Amino acid sequence: MTMSAFFRALHNSYQSEIDDLTSDSEGKDVLRLRLQEKRSQLVFLSQMMETAPEMVAVAFHGAFKFTLPVVMEQLLTLESDEFPEWESLTDAIQLAPWASEMAAVLLEQPQGNWFMTVAATLEYLYQRPASHQHDRGNEADPHDIGEHGTRSQLRHLDHGHDFDADDEHALRTDQDEDEASADWLEGQGFDRKE
Repeated sequence: MTMSAFFRALHNSYQSEIDDLTSDSEGKDVLRLRLQEKRSQLVFLSQMMETAPEMVAVAFHGAFKFTLPVVMEQLLTLESDEFPEWESLTDAIQLAPWASEMAAVLLEQPQGNWFMTVAATLEYLYQRPASHQHDRGNEADPHDIGEHGTRSQLRHLDHGHDFDADDEHALRTDQDEDEASADWLEGQGFDRKE
């Protein structure tokens, strides 16, 4: 699928925001501390939901679990005025309990539903492995990351391996997930892929 111009434009900005928050001038990992700071400023930051959503979305870094990746892939193709209602995404996106209160504050605002979809999709895009990272030649060695490696470093590891009989259960699970995703997309008015 092709990514929309909207998400293409925001992807690098979101990545840069996370990178800027990750370490201080001495190279120490301060991501957790800086994210807490951002979260405490959410009401103030919410003024930028429409103009700079990536700067507000970082407050939700690590808050989403994506249960239907096919739905997320479909969201990546949509422009900013084409999003479904946030409530319709509950089967595809689970919000961590610690972030529910933050989301409730933003969902009270006129652009809250729109913003939560943007935030979740940017986080999905951040966690999503790039196609070149599936190339075995670019595979990182988990032992090369130090004891204090950051989540952003760890997320770049390719956990792929050759398919064998032991993966049959995983394949069935993926097929069930694909079917659930296709059902959800059809329910949202998208054409079902054959």
